[in-house]
Amino acid sequence: MTKDVIALTPAMPDLRTLLAGLYAGGPDLGVGTAADGAVVQLCAADGRPLVSVEAPLLVQVPGETTRLLGRTGQEAPVWWTEARASTAVAEAGRLAGSFAGRLATVLGGTVWPPEAATTEVVPVTTDVSAVPVPATGTPAVDVLTTTTAVVIQDRPLVPLTSWLSDALRTAAESDRALQIVTPPAARLTLPTRTALHGLPNRWVVQDPEHGYYDGLSGAVLHWKGGTFTPVRDEDGKATPAEAFAAATVTGERQLLLTLRTRQAPDADLVLGRSLETAFRQLTGGPPTGWSTAEPVNLPWSTRELTDLARARAPRPTWLVAVGPPGRPAIATVRVLRTPAGVEEDISVAFGYGEEEAPPLDALAGLGAELDAGHGLVTLLASLRAARRDLTVPARLETPPVPVTFTLGRAEAERLGHTAQAARHHRLGDGTDAAEAWGRFRDLVGRLGLRGEVPRSRRRQAGRAS
Repeated sequence: MTKDVIALTPAMPDLRTLLAGLYAGGPDLGVGTAADGAVVQLCAADGRPLVSVEAPLLVQVPGETTRLLGRTGQEAPVWWTEARASTAVAEAGRLAGSFAGRLATVLGGTVWPPEAATTEVVPVTTDVSAVPVPATGTPAVDVLTTTTAVVIQDRPLVPLTSWLSDALRTAAESDRALQIVTPPAARLTLPTRTALHGLPNRWVVQDPEHGYYDGLSGAVLHWKGGTFTPVRDEDGKATPAEAFAAATVTGERQLLLTLRTRQAPDADLVLGRSLETAFRQLTGGPPTGWSTAEPVNLPWSTRELTDLARARAPRPTWLVAVGPPGRPAIATVRVLRTPAGVEEDISVAFGYGEEEAPPLDALAGLGAELDAGHGLVTLLASLRAARRDLTVPARLETPPVPVTFTLGRAEAERLGHTAQAARHHRLGDGTDAAEAWGRFRDLVGRLGLRGEVPRSRRRQAGRAS
């Protein structure tokens, strides 16, 4: 049974309803708080948490519940209340289901997953005092060692929720790796995939027949020294997992954009417009929503995300944006204040079915518009054979193939080139990887861009085990 249970309700759960839900374990359990009151916890008699409940979130973005949970019968606007059960106590999953079921019953909502819903009182019969508890205040972490924070996720699609975002931040601050453990059929959203880009962070697949392996590289893993690490042969090479077979070829593709903009930090600067330009050029409309985690809950607003970035400056701001239902599109944006100005590092993915043609002819115009009005530094576009829904399976996927590269006018001049406008270069049509990568390497050398190629694109080209 899943350890994450979500109540989707048309009305916000008030204090009385939350208390009714928290009575799922009967009068013997207590209630505590964490994360400065943002998380309410159902606790055993000795105070250890059994179920942690985040503050209800109003999801106002159409299609977001379907994107992350499948069809639930509840669409935006809807209140999303997520409960995470301790994996160390057998009854905790049922307690989370009873909490969510009570909210849904009172408010006329639904529970995900449906089979978890109940309104029964769930007595705790486990000897809780004998259960070890990680020495952490982060509810998402199931196992904590001196080097690693392990999060167990038994759900079909693993989004970068605020739970995971908090676990990632806490792990980084304590110089630990974040390792997410899932069943073999689970998939990641692109924001979660991006968050795990740097080793020793890992996606660990637990296969009943094949043991553990890395869901992104396929390396066989074992638990050693308090962390999941590759099993190596006599030559020190990682052993590939048999289960990490190539993904089935379906004709589906993804168009990937990696772009960087740089603008002066004046009072009139509005962030997010370059991302909006990319969406309008390639989908016909702006993003539908944005947030700092998944689910994406806020309607698209360049002014609001600018206000957030200003409030956080000089610290970086990370956010995610999504497109409308029916046109898979998702982006991550990192806003960074540098000596050269305000930079936006943006990665965008658009999904296309077998009969849908990616709009490659629109890329030159996109580069020109970004250069003219948004301080384009670089824009690299690539194609890859991958899922239209933009999720990441634990399967071998072909690396992206570059199709175009655009160098902004100001950046070209900085590198000593004469430029009247952005310099747009066609590298191929996505069918010949060797030729396209060869052209790209030659172009990078001619333009003097060694070390300047977008970091996120270098990561997408492959991942070491």
